[in-house]
Amino acid sequence: MSIPKLRKKIDILDARIIALLNDRANVSLAIGKEKNKSQKSIYAPDREKKVLDRIKKLSKGPMKPDALDAIYREVMSSSLSLEKPLQIAYLGPQASFTHLAARKKFGSQITYVPCMNIPDVFDRVEKGDCDYGVVPIENSIDGAITHTLDPLADSELKICAQVLLEISHNLLSGGNLNSIKTIYSKSQVFGQCRNWIRNNLPRAELIEASSTTKAAQIVAKKKTAACIASALAAQVYDLKILEKGIEDFSHNITRFLVIANDDASPTGKDRTSILFSIKDRVGALHEMLVPFSRNKINLTKIESRPSKKKAWDYYFFVDCQGHHQDKNVQKALKELEKKCKYLKVLGSYPV
Repeated sequence: MSIPKLRKKIDILDARIIALLNDRANVSLAIGKEKNKSQKSIYAPDREKKVLDRIKKLSKGPMKPDALDAIYREVMSSSLSLEKPLQIAYLGPQASFTHLAARKKFGSQITYVPCMNIPDVFDRVEKGDCDYGVVPIENSIDGAITHTLDPLADSELKICAQVLLEISHNLLSGGNLNSIKTIYSKSQVFGQCRNWIRNNLPRAELIEASSTTKAAQIVAKKKTAACIASALAAQVYDLKILEKGIEDFSHNITRFLVIANDDASPTGKDRTSILFSIKDRVGALHEMLVPFSRNKINLTKIESRPSKKKAWDYYFFVDCQGHHQDKNVQKALKELEKKCKYLKVLGSYPV
């Protein structure tokens, strides 16, 4: 078949796709009206997971699963914006990695509100100024982000979803590589790109900035300076990407949490995050973990933080497989509650 005929075939298919997308949008509008009547949350992480899993099973190729995921992310983003103009608070400023994670989860058709710090993200959602918040919780190289753990302990908000974002560091500048005299970024980022800097720009002065985005803002005004930041920062601040992927270790992944007033319904493949404190005695922590082993529940993370209420008093943050509505998880949490001083379920959400 000739190219003109093949293109005509694509035109016919596009017309059908547009009609079907608008039919889908009308159904989404009807769902939104029903949700408003029953005061249900517009965003449903459990439903989102079912839709994405289903379209991947329906596809026979040649489109790859990641491509379908990206397309349907935008389809669902458009549907959410039709049902209600959602506002998402995130740790900013614009073009930060948290901004990228928020866009990965909610798509481009949503309003994003940058916040100067993590407590501010919680505050915006608690006050109802924003519908959801996105905050970083841990990095595969640097570990837990403690600035998020403390607000989680104090807030009544729930974790309703998570986002995994592969972190890629890029050298951005308005000039060229040979002219670079200073590099701006966060101290952690310098640590993650140490080998590349030593091998390629050993004489450059490293200057710490409060965020990778702030670094990009500074460098946008300096021709002999560079920054290490995201590709989105290059677009936003009109900088050139001089080198891509300069991190020392591949598979540098940060996990982000979506916080809201309610957590998600069970999907059959979930994670539950909890917080508890224990009495200071020998073997106390081991005793707290026994209920999970007894009920065959896998623990995926455990992190300790000072309670800040009493010297040497700690909170323990634990992630476990399963939903808090699952019978075995319910049983384990009831056993745990009898043994510990304080227990709080931070939320259950799809994995």
